[in-house]
Amino acid sequence: MDHHHATVTAPTVTLRHFSDVEAWDVHDFHQVVLGLDGEMVMSVNGLGQRIDRASAWLVPAGSRHDYAGIGENRQLVLDLPGTSLAVPRRLFDRARPVDLDARLTQLVFSLATHARVADAASVALAGSAKTQHTLDVAAHRFDWFAATQLCAALVEGCGDVRIESGDMQAVKLDFPRIDRWLRAHLAEPLRVADLAAHCGFGMRRFHELFCEAFGETPNRYLQRLRLDTAVMLFADERRSLTDIALDVGFADQSAFTHAFTRRFGVAPGKWRLRKH
Repeated sequence: MDHHHATVTAPTVTLRHFSDVEAWDVHDFHQVVLGLDGEMVMSVNGLGQRIDRASAWLVPAGSRHDYAGIGENRQLVLDLPGTSLAVPRRLFDRARPVDLDARLTQLVFSLATHARVADAASVALAGSAKTQHTLDVAAHRFDWFAATQLCAALVEGCGDVRIESGDMQAVKLDFPRIDRWLRAHLAEPLRVADLAAHCGFGMRRFHELFCEAFGETPNRYLQRLRLDTAVMLFADERRSLTDIALDVGFADQSAFTHAFTRRFGVAPGKWRLRKH
């Protein structure tokens, strides 16, 4: 099979059926395969496990994975470029099978239902270039919305996975705990000393461990987390852009618009409302 992939620069969330003919792949983006209906088997770097609606695989970029469907099956697949979302870098330091709790299982089902409806609409409306552009814009917004929700739930659900530092002391950071703290304090200025104390570290040591485990400084990670959260909040049409800006920690809508546009290449108002 052909293992060359188009460059993936943003998250994509798709419904997929896997053939019972065994295949393999390697790509330069992370991937999360979440069970939905039926079963499949996947082996990543020699570690094999079945995937059903109560499980998932976290596949790091560059990892060879062999896979095959078992009978009728559907999976929800998240393709995730390494620095696109606020996700701890070391969550993908190795392949991880993950058990899905009831909340994450329901989220997968809900997003899959939305994706299935969108696919049906795309087929029904396919035709003019203008219509296709409208569908592409809607699909792009859905991919980001779904990816931010899935990543937030995965980080929260990986409570038994701790990030281990590479030094002699083998210090471990509980990144679900750190993620929860940051999300609970989005609207406030970041006080790294408070977060460090919450995790039982001095500020300097915590900063070193955080950068190693998360791939960037606490302030940079929080900035991306704020914008990720804004993408999720856009779905509630009752909330104004100003309310969302304040809720995720920006001083005003202008500061929010500047940061959002710099990251996503489009102003938040257009992202939220444009149809074509």
